[in-house]
Amino acid sequence: MSVPRFQLYLFDIDGTLLDSAPDICGAARETLEAAGAIGLTDKQLRSYIGYHLKELFADVFPGISEERSDELLRTYRAIYPLREHRSTRVYDGVPEMLSTLGGLKSTATTKGSETARIVLSQFGLIDYFDHVQGTDGFPCKPEPDVILRSLEKFGVAPEQCLFIGDAAPDMEAGRRVGVKTCGVSWGYGDVTAMREQAPDYWITNPFELTA
Repeated sequence: MSVPRFQLYLFDIDGTLLDSAPDICGAARETLEAAGAIGLTDKQLRSYIGYHLKELFADVFPGISEERSDELLRTYRAIYPLREHRSTRVYDGVPEMLSTLGGLKSTATTKGSETARIVLSQFGLIDYFDHVQGTDGFPCKPEPDVILRSLEKFGVAPEQCLFIGDAAPDMEAGRRVGVKTCGVSWGYGDVTAMREQAPDYWITNPFELTA
């Protein structure tokens, strides 16, 4: 099914625009190892991308307190930028897709807005966006707050918006607020879990958004 045109496009970042798993997993592993959790595999860590890191901490350290989880989150947020995204890359076709896709463009990422702006700038993508919206002090996906912020900013009705992401929380957040959703096949998410959220569209490469 071809993807129709929309007034507003919202993009997840990690696993959708950027292959950032090596840096995210590296920072997560360093955080966990400092706390005594050794031996988590890349596959295990990748499965948490798109979810809040506190879910990872709760699974690795059953019964962890909120205070300890917050401490680990602060450690991760200190480590991650020090990696300077050296192992991150833009997925093939993403710049070309963004440059030719009409409509307004924003983000809906679990990253904070400032971190999202920094990484998009570093990889030459920031100028394609009319707004950058991250998760700033409110619940993360699958709660729809990050989507609602962009809808409110542009005054766009949900049915005129398409949210593109690679994981089940993306699809659930979009469904809950009534925007159309598009799953991508090249990211980190569990495809079966994504299908359970019944995305409106699927794409296997970025150019399918502009076809």
